[in-house]
Amino acid sequence: MDKNASESLVIMTELVLPNDTNTFGNLMGGRLMYWMDIAAALSAMKHCGAPVVTASVDNISFESPIKLGNAVHIEARLTRVFNTSMEVHLTVWGEDTLQQYKYKSNEAYYTFVSLDPNGKPRKVNALIPETEAEKKLFEGALRRRQLRLIIGGKMNPEDAAELKALFIKD
Repeated sequence: MDKNASESLVIMTELVLPNDTNTFGNLMGGRLMYWMDIAAALSAMKHCGAPVVTASVDNISFESPIKLGNAVHIEARLTRVFNTSMEVHLTVWGEDTLQQYKYKSNEAYYTFVSLDPNGKPRKVNALIPETEAEKKLFEGALRRRQLRLIIGGKMNPEDAAELKALFIKD
């Protein structure tokens, strides 16, 4: 059954504790990526109703550090479904709960593959974008997928029609 993009929303909150930080008192990038992977997997599983595995992680951009004692809010939602794979967009917010303000820390795209009971890739039902923001992410997902496939050596750049359209006008 096809589902709306909003149905895949997961918001995960963590508290940055001393064991999560580096020597500067900032949340370690690896710990954040671990939490992001969990939130993204939950989002993908909500959509497909099956176990999933991480296929790729791309474009994690760290904008602002998250300090010891701050909260981390990770928002994950599907942007598009392909055949057996799903792209998940994540936005991470830091929150200084004492000073009462939130700030954007980073964002990224993760790709997951849905698995059948035998651990083989399984077809995923379509995703329906509703809002303008969801439609924009949905449309860009095909270009991001083609770029991932080219970088991974699974697609010839000449076959990336969506990407070529950005740079070459017929």
